Amino acid sequence: MSFSYAHSPVPVRDDIPEAHRKTWQRLAGPGSWWTGAERVAIASEARNAPNCALCAERKAALSPNVAGVHDHEGKLSEASVEAIHRLVTDAGRLTRSWFEKLMSEGLGDAPYVEIVGIVAGVLSIDNFHRALGLALEPLPAPRPGEPSRYRPTSAIREEAYVPMIPAKGNSGDEADLWSRMTGNVIRAMSLVPDAVRSLKELSAVHYLKLEDVPDPRIHMPGLERPQVELIAGRVSALNECFY
Repeated sequence: MSFSYAHSPVPVRDDIPEAHRKTWQRLAGPGSWWTGAERVAIASEARNAPNCALCAERKAALSPNVAGVHDHEGKLSEASVEAIHRLVTDAGRLTRSWFEKLMSEGLGDAPYVEIVGIVAGVLSIDNFHRALGLALEPLPAPRPGEPSRYRPTSAIREEAYVPMIPAKGNSGDEADLWSRMTGNVIRAMSLVPDAVRSLKELSAVHYLKLEDVPDPRIHMPGLERPQVELIAGRVSALNECFY
């Protein structure tokens, strides 16, 4: 069975592997802008990025503007690989000009958002395994099918690099994305609603349900809220989270 934690050094709640399996099922199928094969290739590049020589050179440099070619598997465009590798290895120094260059190279804002969602989900699960000292789960076999190419008509340009659904504008097919006002870190992926849905599923088991985050009275099973926030803050600092 995939995501078996029988050999984990600590007990793992049943809802965690269930959510991980669901993420893998989503990953294997066609998304909004990428096929199943492309989505699995994006996940594979996310795992390869830490071993890329160009990424290591850039990370060590004062400026990330170091010319070169990424070490990659050759299954995705150069712009896609650049997006994936930078998201994984140097997310704290991403700029609007970098994003706009990707757009000029034909990546597209919605495909970029879907990449962000895939990378975030895979790294979350992979780091869960690393924290337990367990081998990474093999990536799933892709399923056939074409992307839906669905783009919510309510998404508008505001302060983010990409269009977002307004905080109070999630209605119709997007009514399930959030139940009330939500943070921009969630809205930033709303150009691809399924990316938000996948994030919600993982957040609910790794951290808190997204709608519960603003309420300081809500805690995780086994941890009080101050403990949760201490760990979350420490992890954010280690990941150089600029948000």
